[in-house]
Amino acid sequence: MIATTTLLSVLLATVGTSVQEQATEGQTVTVADTGELRRALGSAKAGTFIALEPGVYEGGTFVRDLAGEPGRPIVIAGADPERPPVIRGGNSAFQLSGPAHVELRDMVFEGATANGLNIDDGGSGEGSAHHIVLRRLVVREVGPDGNRDGIKLSGIDTFRVEDCTIERWGSGGSGIDMVGCHDGEIVACVFRDGGGRGGNGVQGKGGTARVAVRQCRFEQSGDRALNLGGSTGEQFFRPLDPGYEAKDLLVEDCVVIGGTAGAAFVGVDGAVVRHCVFYRPGRFGLRILQESVGPNFVPSRNGQFVDNIIVYRSDEMALPINIGPNTAPETFTLARNVWYCLDQPQRGPRLDLPEDGGRSGVDPGFVDPEGGDFRLPPDSPARPAGPREPGRD
Repeated sequence: MIATTTLLSVLLATVGTSVQEQATEGQTVTVADTGELRRALGSAKAGTFIALEPGVYEGGTFVRDLAGEPGRPIVIAGADPERPPVIRGGNSAFQLSGPAHVELRDMVFEGATANGLNIDDGGSGEGSAHHIVLRRLVVREVGPDGNRDGIKLSGIDTFRVEDCTIERWGSGGSGIDMVGCHDGEIVACVFRDGGGRGGNGVQGKGGTARVAVRQCRFEQSGDRALNLGGSTGEQFFRPLDPGYEAKDLLVEDCVVIGGTAGAAFVGVDGAVVRHCVFYRPGRFGLRILQESVGPNFVPSRNGQFVDNIIVYRSDEMALPINIGPNTAPETFTLARNVWYCLDQPQRGPRLDLPEDGGRSGVDPGFVDPEGGDFRLPPDSPARPAGPREPGRD
């Protein structure tokens, strides 16, 4: 009897600590509830793979200084990509502070009240958060109304957000909000039904630099689907006092449907928007604005808006280009864009900047615009403007 009781105690102890024991370098840890997930995160090492079984997990998990190594990231992922786990609720459904070499994939974050997913450098501003990969995530139902972001990235260096869907975030927030982020890519993501008045799909501000947005789709993503720059409190810049809100940004091969403005250059020092479709912008095709003013900020300058297709209605788009004060519009380049007015096809846009090689009255002939298919047929007269297709353009 004594031997049996002792053996049972050993087995129970093993089960109770199995998650922590498995969370060692190079091993896979399978978790099935919130407690197991948090214990696995607390003991994860470089190379640990944390697999979440299908089900609902409690939101509000916060992890500090989760660190993998080059070639051996810590991976947190759904065990079955066809049935991704749901992290539900919390102020932020999931937050990482100061992570390095970490990948999240095949998960759903929903119902957070502030930010769906929050990744930051802990306010250090010293590059402590870096080499982050977000892949095949769904972030949704963030709110209530106000400045609530789908994905909040603060002070992140070297990152990639790929094949993610962000939908229904706060009315004044961003699908992805970047503050002081550098050397990143946002690729093949979908932004849908969020932002509202004052919000946007993707925003890069606070010293953000060298970030590319590629092959993404924006469907009714707020006032400014693409907010290239913005307005940031001085204490939040990374690095401090860079002289600009954003620098060297690139947007290409994207589709933007609706919104008040397709793209806004706001206190930015160099940004390129090219080979995109802007379909029925509600008020402006593009905007050149300056929200952060003073001797420490360059005027919004050196933007390029080239090889895009803008399809609009005369009773919706008030101005093709909106130019605000304290900007340097003479440094901007417009070239080879196609402008097509749905209700008055022969009408051309009245542009407040010179354009080189622009065309109007050219119907791009999208495959099925009412059904949301904005691909161009091979013989589209709008080519070579618009999104490029791999292997053909």
